[in-house]
Amino acid sequence: MQMLYNSDQFIVVQFDEIVAPADAQATGSATGPVVGRGGYEIVDKAARKEIYIEGLMAESFKSGVQAIVDGNPSPEAFDEFIGRYTVLAQQPLVAH
Repeated sequence: MQMLYNSDQFIVVQFDEIVAPADAQATGSATGPVVGRGGYEIVDKAARKEIYIEGLMAESFKSGVQAIVDGNPSPEAFDEFIGRYTVLAQQPLVAH
């Protein structure tokens, strides 16, 4: 788990799925634990809701963030982009 972004409006945390050595060998990977696909948790502080995205949606999110980084990486640009994903958030924020 790694916090990637924290603004007045949003928090983005990246989660990496660790693949067990037996699973890694079955897929032809090196021995020892390896990082799998994982996903992102996006928290909308104002709405007090969160969403976890993985798979194709997580890849799309990662590509969009990288495009912002390559262009004009202002906090407003990140917040606008992240805001597109928070409309999907249905899970109320729970402290854990």
